[in-house]
Amino acid sequence: MKLVIFGLAVSSSWGNGHATLWRGLCRALAQRGWRVVFFERDVPYYAANRDLTELPGGGELILYRDWESVLPLARRHAGEADVAMVTSFCPDGRPATELVLDSSAPLRAFYDLDTPVTLSRLAAGQPVDYIGPRGLGDFDLVLSYTGGRALDELSRVLGARRRAPLYGSVDPEVHKPVPADDRYRALLGYLGTYSPDREESLRALFAEPARRLPQDRFLLAGPMYDGSFPWQPNIYLISHLMPAEHPAFYCSSRLTLNVTRGAMARMGMCPSGRLFEAAACGAPLLSDWWEGLDTFFEPGSEILIARDTEEAMDALKCAPEDLARIARAARERTLAQHTAAIRAAELEQLLETCMKPVVAETA
Repeated sequence: MKLVIFGLAVSSSWGNGHATLWRGLCRALAQRGWRVVFFERDVPYYAANRDLTELPGGGELILYRDWESVLPLARRHAGEADVAMVTSFCPDGRPATELVLDSSAPLRAFYDLDTPVTLSRLAAGQPVDYIGPRGLGDFDLVLSYTGGRALDELSRVLGARRRAPLYGSVDPEVHKPVPADDRYRALLGYLGTYSPDREESLRALFAEPARRLPQDRFLLAGPMYDGSFPWQPNIYLISHLMPAEHPAFYCSSRLTLNVTRGAMARMGMCPSGRLFEAAACGAPLLSDWWEGLDTFFEPGSEILIARDTEEAMDALKCAPEDLARIARAARERTLAQHTAAIRAAELEQLLETCMKPVVAETA
């Protein structure tokens, strides 16, 4: 079976969460007999931070400078595919959509890894460059990183006929417990790209605790932070952390913080891949709250929740043995329910169901 993807980026994890998810899925799909071909536009900011040159599992990564130059190759691969897929934030999403829908691929799919962002932009009248004027109604299957009411909105707003959630996941071959590293030791660690709609929560759950605990070290890893962030003398920044360093980062802080983007928190049912990565590494997790979080982890026993600074401070005071117990439980839950291998099997089942011919009922 051949899956051809026109996506954002898999070669660089700089500033996007798509890359690590696709790497795990590509490896898991290859183990299930799939050949994956990923088309990625070669842009300077990803090229400067490239941390992968070939797909896990022996798939093919095609980097291209512009759409016109790669069009003949893209058309050939899509025509040979069993499944041709376009993803959210694909820089050539509209022409790729036209190519996929015009191709002879038995199944044409769209995967929105940013559904709440997509829907909030449309509601605000802002452009969504990766979706064409006809919406998503012509795709055989629309996958969403977000479940719950987001699925209904994809149908209501964008005409998706058949949609299903495909949540984030983790590759336990990459994210696993490792010894603590002195470079990343901290009371609280946070890994994530700067986003304005996360800043309020970061102020309350990260920066203010750092101000109150000046003797402790707080570590922030991710790009695009500038002088407007409420820095404290004990907050240290790593502007880009390569995926190979993520396990050491997670395993070296007393607690790992997760903060959800505003649109995703409001929509609910949208677990960050960072949750699963940190949990797979055996790191105790502290997260902001959003509807449906308890579907993925049990608050209090598998994850700690903070809605404000006081609750974050309480979490930071937890006894080491309690944090270790919570971390063990989260890791067990993640390995049982949230690995890339499990998601690959779910994806395969969804695709197989869509490929089955519809049998008309007879009287």
